[in-house]
Amino acid sequence: MKKEVVGRVNGTMTVTVKFFSLIREAVGEEQTTITLSDELRTVAQLKTHLGQRGEQWREALSHPNLIQAVNQRVVFEDQLLKNTDEVAFFPPMTGG
Repeated sequence: MKKEVVGRVNGTMTVTVKFFSLIREAVGEEQTTITLSDELRTVAQLKTHLGQRGEQWREALSHPNLIQAVNQRVVFEDQLLKNTDEVAFFPPMTGG
C-alpha cells in the first residue's frame, strides 16, 4: 500500500482508494492511501490527481462508464470526500 501526501499539511484528510478488476490491472495497484488537501475535495478532483500519474492512469480513470463509490455507495463525481472515506473505482458490471 502506497502513501502519498498531496498539497499542504494544514487541513488534510486521508482517504483510501481501491481499484477493482480492469481498473486495477490498468493502473497496476490494488489500493493506495492518499492525504488530500483542501483543494482536492471531490471524486472528480481525486480522479484528475491520480490521472497525473501517467497515461495508463488517465485512460483507466476517464473511461466513460467508470463507476465510482464512496464508502460502498455509488456516487457522482461531484461527491465531497471526508476524512477516512474509502473511494473505489471499478468498471461497469454485467450480469445474466
